[in-house]
Amino acid sequence: MALVKIKELRALSDEDLKAAIAETKRSLFDLRFQKATRQLETGFHQFKHSRRKLAQLMTIERERELAAAQEEA
Repeated sequence: MALVKIKELRALSDEDLKAAIAETKRSLFDLRFQKATRQLETGFHQFKHSRRKLAQLMTIERERELAAAQEEA
């Protein structure tokens, strides 16, 4: 799983962004569950990649919320 560029994430629509956030949260949950049940033998780097992607997605979502609030004011 390669790291995604921030430019590619910024190009997503609002619906796609929310779907990507939900998908990434689910992926992180699955990884934690696999680790807890000792089914995850390799791929520990996926935790780092998933957490980083989630942080990027949530940052973009927050930026859009702030931009919309500023336009209203």
